[in-house]
Amino acid sequence: MMRTWVQRGLLTLGWLALIAAVVGLVLHLGRWQRMSFVLLASGASWLMLGAVVALVFFAAARGWRSAIAGGIVALAALATIVPSYLPERRDVAGPELVVLQSNLLFGKADTNAVVSVVRDNKVDILTAEELTFDAIARLKTSGLDELLPYHYFEATESGGGGTGIYSRYPLRDPKKYDGFIMSNISATMDHPERGAMSVFAFHPIPPNLNFDAWSHEMRRVDEILAETKAPAIVGADFNATHDHAAYRALLDGAFASAADQTGDGVLLTFPADRRWGPVIGIDHVLVAGGVAQSVRALTIPGSDHRALLATVRLDR
Repeated sequence: MMRTWVQRGLLTLGWLALIAAVVGLVLHLGRWQRMSFVLLASGASWLMLGAVVALVFFAAARGWRSAIAGGIVALAALATIVPSYLPERRDVAGPELVVLQSNLLFGKADTNAVVSVVRDNKVDILTAEELTFDAIARLKTSGLDELLPYHYFEATESGGGGTGIYSRYPLRDPKKYDGFIMSNISATMDHPERGAMSVFAFHPIPPNLNFDAWSHEMRRVDEILAETKAPAIVGADFNATHDHAAYRALLDGAFASAADQTGDGVLLTFPADRRWGPVIGIDHVLVAGGVAQSVRALTIPGSDHRALLATVRLDR
């Protein structure tokens, strides 16, 4: 009798975990137009792990028919997650470009730490969100202008609306895009070996602050990138994860996620200022006309985001 009750308990727990996994799959696959579903979709991959937990419970309970259902859901979950962990096998022979993407949390991040990363890793491009005039001054004092002498920024006195691009190489044709609440910008960088290439710094409004605006802004980013010719680099805090259809739509054309290209998959970047974080990846580096060789997340003291450092090899 005791064994029967244990088996039933294990099966119940297994089915609860499997239901969570199915919910995760539905959240991942859906093109949701409601804020609550989009916010829940941020953690869809975590829910999908419930399929593995379910299989463990089903096996312990010897519930083989339930295990078949669990196996089907697990395979579906793997089909959505695994591709991001398979590195792109394509040889490229162009110049190397090192990109740093960093959200500065209302300009309060440790600018000395940012500049140290730039110096130690020979960064060529820095894209920075939540850039304030005070942060610009502190970055300059820390020596950023000596390392990356070319820049274009649309900064603010306070808050999170400012965005900037710093470059080792000359920048021209700066542009601030209409249709965004915060500053979303681009410039053309003249690379000494590769020639002209576009550099973007995007920062759509968080969906929990203005869901309709976030939806519109993600579509606007998609339109901008669809009109862009390779080579190009994007550094962004999209306020969107791989589990959001609006983010995956950006990868339908010429652009690829640097983390997908290297097989690093989801790099968790937010929130970085909590003991239990980060738990989601909303910061991204995208590449068109090249392949990322390495990508890693870095802690920047004073910021609630981890920065992303990507080394990209451009096509000839």
